[in-house]
Amino acid sequence: MDELERSMNRLDITFPGRGWILATRAGTIDMARRTALMGIVNVTPDSFSDGGRYFDSEKAVAHGVDLVREGADVIDVGGESTRPGARPVSAREEMERVLPVIRGLRRAVSVPISVDTYK
Repeated sequence: MDELERSMNRLDITFPGRGWILATRAGTIDMARRTALMGIVNVTPDSFSDGGRYFDSEKAVAHGVDLVREGADVIDVGGESTRPGARPVSAREEMERVLPVIRGLRRAVSVPISVDTYK
């Protein structure tokens, strides 16, 4: 991720003239200082990006820990596939998918954790 981070910083996509601070429970991230990296953990059986590899919550947590170790500043957990033709899931099912992962990640990492949802 170091190479990607260096490339993104060269693009100078920050907000000129003012800082942009992302305040989280885990602390703050100064978005004007450098490009922040978000690691994605899809907890779906049919993810278009990983083929459902992290549907198991223990594997998903381990993947999130790996992403932080590789430089992720934030971990984003998704519990509903957005691939074309994916079946919608209820809020309850989505929570059953993401909550164990969030709990595991909170014990294992100190970076902010977000949830990718529209519900």
